[in-house]
Amino acid sequence: MELSMPLAYAGDPRTAADRAAALESAGLDAVWVAEAYGFDSPTILGYLAARTERMRIGSAILNVYSRSPALIAQTAAGLDALSGGRAILGVGASGPQVVEGWHGRRYDRPLGRTREVVELARRIWRRELIEHHGITDLPLPPEKGGTLGRPLKLLNHPVRATVPVHLAALGPANVRLAAEIADGWLPFLYVPEHAAEVWGRSLAEGRAKRDPALGPLSIVAGGPLAITDDAEAVHDLMRPTVALYVGGMGAPGRNFYHDLVRAYGHESAAAAIQEHYLAGRKKEAEAAVPAELLEQLCLAGPEGHVRDRVEVFREAGVTMLDVTPVGPDPARLIERVRSWL
Repeated sequence: MELSMPLAYAGDPRTAADRAAALESAGLDAVWVAEAYGFDSPTILGYLAARTERMRIGSAILNVYSRSPALIAQTAAGLDALSGGRAILGVGASGPQVVEGWHGRRYDRPLGRTREVVELARRIWRRELIEHHGITDLPLPPEKGGTLGRPLKLLNHPVRATVPVHLAALGPANVRLAAEIADGWLPFLYVPEHAAEVWGRSLAEGRAKRDPALGPLSIVAGGPLAITDDAEAVHDLMRPTVALYVGGMGAPGRNFYHDLVRAYGHESAAAAIQEHYLAGRKKEAEAAVPAELLEQLCLAGPEGHVRDRVEVFREAGVTMLDVTPVGPDPARLIERVRSWL
C-alpha cells in the first residue's frame, strides 16, 4: 500500500505545498491538490513539480465542466512534462454547488461528460488527430472563423504515452464508470467498514467491463492521521469538514455526500446536519455528526489502534492510503506509517 496526502484548497497554498514537499523524504508517495472554489489546482501542482523529485502530484479534482477536454488533457500533459512523468490526473463531475454555483455551468450529463473527457484525454496524449462530435460544444464552422473539418493534434510530445487518470466518484453509476475506465478511484468520506456494502456491486459491474490493459483499479482513501491518546480531539478537527460536505455541498436532493452518509446508516444524523447547515447553524451541524462516523473516517488513537485502522483500509481494497498528518512532527508520523506498509 502506498502513502499520499491531500492538500486542502483553503489557506496559504505556498505554505501547504512546502509542508507537503518536505514529506517526500519521509516516504510520502503522492500529494493530491484539491480545487473546488479555492485556488486552481494546476498552479499549485506546477509549484510542487519544481519542489519535489520523486513524489507524484495529482489533481483531486479538476471538474469536467469548467475546462474543455482538450485543456484538461493539455494541463495534465504539461504537468507530466514539468514533473518528469509524475503527474496523475484526478477528474470528476464535482457537484451542482461548485459547477453551477461557482462556475455558472449547467450540471448535466455528468457520466457522459466524464467518460468523454477521459477518452479524449487519452487520445490527445497519444497525439491522435482529434475530430470529435459529442457532448462538448462543437467548434465554429469555417464560415464563422472556425476549423470544423480540420482535425488537430497536440503539438508537444508528452513524456508518457498516457497519464494515469483517477475518477472521484460516490454514486453507484459513477463508481461503476470509475471501475470500468479509470486507472484509479478517489472516494471521499470513505468508511472501509461499509465499502463492500455501499460500492461492492458497482465496482464488480465496472470491473467486468474493464480493459485488462488498464491493470488493477487503484483505490485512494484515508483520513486524518494521529498517534495520540486524545483521538476525540482529532475527530473534532474533522467535524467541520463532514458538516460542510454533508450539510452544505448541495441543496436537499442534490447532495451526494449527504446520500453517502445515509447509505452508511446515519439517516437521521444526515438529515439533522443538512437542516442545521442550510439554516446557517454550522456549530449545531458539526455537533450532529455521529461520533461513530468520525472514528471510522479517522486513523487516530494509540499506535496499536492506528495500525489496526490501516489494516482495515487495506483489507477494504485501498491501495494508496491518503492521510492528513495531525501533530507537531508530521514527518515522523509519515515515517512510522510508511514502515508499516
